[in-house]
Amino acid sequence: MTDTAAIAQEHWIGLPPQGRLYAKTWTPGTTHKAPLVLLHDSLGSVALWRDFPAQLAQATGRQVIAYDRLGFGQSDARSGTLSAQFVAEEAELYFPIVRQHLGLDRFALLGHSVGGGMGIAIAAGAGQACTALVTIAAQAFVEDRTRAGIAEARALFQDAAQLERLAKYHGSKARWVVDAWTETWLSPAFSDWNVDAWLPRLQCPLLAIHGERDEYGSTAHPERIARQAGGGGQTEIIAGAHHMPHREMAEQVLGRVRAFLAQAG
Repeated sequence: MTDTAAIAQEHWIGLPPQGRLYAKTWTPGTTHKAPLVLLHDSLGSVALWRDFPAQLAQATGRQVIAYDRLGFGQSDARSGTLSAQFVAEEAELYFPIVRQHLGLDRFALLGHSVGGGMGIAIAAGAGQACTALVTIAAQAFVEDRTRAGIAEARALFQDAAQLERLAKYHGSKARWVVDAWTETWLSPAFSDWNVDAWLPRLQCPLLAIHGERDEYGSTAHPERIARQAGGGGQTEIIAGAHHMPHREMAEQVLGRVRAFLAQAG
């Protein structure tokens, strides 16, 4: 663990003709390790990672990078609905632009929820350039439990007060953010989605962290992810945790991620 706080810096990444993406980096002193890129969940943003990126940078001695996907946080708005292929599109269309802008020859990934699925897709296409992958509360397929949790959340966000809380992070894009999550995942066109085709292509070690009480997916998800990972997979089930183990059990998750990345190199 480094002794000094990481230096934070903001970045704007051009994405013509769609606009700009917002990114932020936390850099601890001198480091020669591969940067760690964070991929947020369906309602997430750079700001919603809170102090986790800075803690990761200090704990791991790596530069940590987080970015708002198009339509989220401080990135520009996105029109229309998400396609059923939006996870693959993030890996194929958007992440390469982030990678090029920040000069990431080698990198590690940490994705939360659907960001974990995106991490799997990105790592599958990156080969040995991706040195390690951590998923937190990632979905490997569309489980009945996942759909039930999202349907409950959709009803909750009919409350204007709930939407207003989300608007603190997404501004006028908040309703689009909610609909992009709920309507895509509950759509019949998305019901057969899974990460099975990507997992065997992974060349990096993988750690799948999951809350024992995750309301959006059972432990079948991390078990499936680790079992099929081509580069070898481990699971860490966090007792008592729900869908946000990195927030609920921060020290435990930080310690596990630090140890895994140190071993992965």
